[in-house]
Amino acid sequence: MKKLLSLALLLFLALGFTACSKDDDATAEILGVWTSRSQFEGLARNSAISFTIGDKAYVGLGTDGIDKFTDFWEYTRSTNTWRQRADFPGVGRQLAVAFAADGKGYVGTGYDGVNKLRDFWQYDPTTDQWTRKADFGGSARYNATAMSIGNKGYVGTGYDGNSKKDFWEYNPATDAWTQKPSFGGNKRMGATAFSIGSTGYLLLGADNGVLQTDIWSYDPATELWTQHKDLVYHDDSNDDLDYDYSALPRQNAASFVIADKGYVAVGTSSGTKTDCWEYNPSADTWTQKTDFAGAGRTYPVGFALGDRGYVSLGAAGSTRLDDTWELDPNAENE
Repeated sequence: MKKLLSLALLLFLALGFTACSKDDDATAEILGVWTSRSQFEGLARNSAISFTIGDKAYVGLGTDGIDKFTDFWEYTRSTNTWRQRADFPGVGRQLAVAFAADGKGYVGTGYDGVNKLRDFWQYDPTTDQWTRKADFGGSARYNATAMSIGNKGYVGTGYDGNSKKDFWEYNPATDAWTQKPSFGGNKRMGATAFSIGSTGYLLLGADNGVLQTDIWSYDPATELWTQHKDLVYHDDSNDDLDYDYSALPRQNAASFVIADKGYVAVGTSSGTKTDCWEYNPSADTWTQKTDFAGAGRTYPVGFALGDRGYVSLGAAGSTRLDDTWELDPNAENE
């Protein structure tokens, strides 16, 4: 009887060590460390805008649920400090878009609480001055998405009374908007866009209350859209391409690009999210990173400076947030 008990104990311990080993391996596979950085120095808010120029990030506008802001701030990674810059001269707004092109920032569209907007403004960081530019070429709207490819900006989707899927290019050299071919997916609002190299990517968002699972890339040289793997669960023993990206669909997320990888974090689906995912365009695959360390949130801003990504601001229920978090995507999370 004692021998049987000893054997059972040894078997239990062996299984326990095996389970611990598997858990450790699984934990080691998920990389990324989030670190709290200096709080945004303006009032807490959601639905703000952000863009980066050189080694600086610029964040502003948005709402606290009542007021629509025009203040504008610069973040410096090397000193971990915020500095207030010239106020945005247009009407205060939320759910606008922003991008950087040719060394300057551009901000436009959005909602002032009464009107949908289509005005566009240029920010010059060397002079700390704003200049009004040509109005957005499409209809007045909010909750659209934007990105820059090369020295041009791109804006699409959003809501103008109906969800949209049109796509527009802005050329800073001529101060002109040109409509480009629309992608092949559904209309949507709350989508995400980013560029990696000379290719733009548009994904996520919702249409008629349904989260969208398609991903599209845009080549400005050919003006062609290409569809990539849907964000679904895929199990096919015949093609050895098993994957589960079903946790990724969401709207109003943060995104940024580090080197040749794209990142999506937080946002909302059935509730606010804290997960973070890395996109490898060469393999068309997603890898989960360490969960965001702050509160789950929607309508945040996201940006990258060097080899770090940042998520700041946003809303968690009725609470507006002003914290800022930095991601080292390849660090081991102990």
